[in-house]
Amino acid sequence: MPEERTIKEEFKVNGDQLVETVKKLAREANVRHLIIKNEKGDSLMEIPLSVASVGVLLLPVTAAIGALAALVTHCTIVVVKVEKQLRVKRLKCKRESRKDSFRLVLFA
Repeated sequence: MPEERTIKEEFKVNGDQLVETVKKLAREANVRHLIIKNEKGDSLMEIPLSVASVGVLLLPVTAAIGALAALVTHCTIVVVKVEKQLRVKRLKCKRESRKDSFRLVLFA
């Protein structure tokens, strides 16, 4: 079973780059949440994302982000991503050999 690990990244952007940056980040499959903060660090908008919400449901949010971009000059986008890590299981090995052949048998 894969384990999930949450990662937070921060991007500082100008107001005119805000909409394009949010659109680009929303297309990434592992992004789960976007938070837009002002220069003081106050949260202005939080956008939860899932694979289903990237399409048509993001259009009204994009319009709101455009209005917000007109009001702010510099802002920070906090990106919450989820990475899946596979757990590695140790395997026991048994070697069987014959004169001319060699094969490896794995047991869980």
